Amino acid sequence: MAKDKKTTSKEAPVQEPASDAQTQAQPGADLSIGDLKNLATIIDVASTRGAFRANEMATVGVMFNKLSAFLAKVAPNEQTNNATAPATAEAKK
Repeated sequence: MAKDKKTTSKEAPVQEPASDAQTQAQPGADLSIGDLKNLATIIDVASTRGAFRANEMATVGVMFNKLSAFLAKVAPNEQTNNATAPATAEAKK
C-alpha cells in the first residue's frame, strides 16, 4: 500500500483589502496632534519616574526626539491657524 503524501503549505492566507467601514472602525484611526502631544508628555513623565531600564532609554529617547521633531514641524502650522481664527472672527463683526 502506498501512503498518501500530505503537503503542507507555509504560505500566508490571502487577505482582502479592508472596506471603508472596517478601516474607520479600527482603533487609532483617529489619532490627533493633541494625542501625540499627550504621548510625548507621558514618555517624559514615565522617564522622570524611572519607568524605563537603562538599556531601554536610548530607544525611548530616539522615539521621543522623533515625536518632538514632528510636533515642532506641525505646531507652527497650528499656531498660525489658531492665531488667524480670532482675527478672522473680529473682522466679521
